[in-house]
Amino acid sequence: MKVMLLAAGKGTRMRELTQRTPKPLLQAGGRSLIEHQLRKLRAAGFDDIVINHAWLGAQLEAALGDGAALDLHITWSREGEPLETAGGIAHALPLLGSEPFALVNADVWTAYDFARLRGALARKDQLHIVLVPNPPQHPQGDFGLTPAGRLTPSNAPAPSYTYSGIGVFRPQLFQNLPREKYPLLPILERCIAEGSASASLYEGDWQDIGTPERLAALDACLRAAS
Repeated sequence: MKVMLLAAGKGTRMRELTQRTPKPLLQAGGRSLIEHQLRKLRAAGFDDIVINHAWLGAQLEAALGDGAALDLHITWSREGEPLETAGGIAHALPLLGSEPFALVNADVWTAYDFARLRGALARKDQLHIVLVPNPPQHPQGDFGLTPAGRLTPSNAPAPSYTYSGIGVFRPQLFQNLPREKYPLLPILERCIAEGSASASLYEGDWQDIGTPERLAALDACLRAAS
């Protein structure tokens, strides 16, 4: 299974930290956020990685190259201007192939075992996403989850959770999208309506590193644990 690692955002909430450095290269515990993700993916047996970039993308390529230093094979999907999640996937389809692929946000911190993504997508489903308990900054959540593992709208009579930025998708979902900015939410909503979207709940360590304060807290935690 290939992995697409999303690294094209501008990180506007990080203010001055991302003026000269792409958000995935910000450091926590002596390593960049994206290197933490890549090492965990490699430990889970994933070695074929597609990374998209736009804002200061040349820095990402200079830092990671072809991935050989991490025992990975990295291919780059260059967007120029950020195309949002679904638009970025559509742009990268020639690199992803025809089989289901894992999708991971480069700027989250998690102890999630990525090996669990293998086999997560049932034959009848178009996508499977990982949900987490709602963090303080996002108390309303994104989606509901039934006891049978079906994804539902957040206003459905099921507990509401937050999308972790981790999932497995069939590339056919994105084949007819325009090669321009396009968000992921309409894709998710369509699959929910069709009954072809499943999900699982992860209650372990997961953090959205969306502000300088959260980055500093993660850095302090990792350094204290080392």
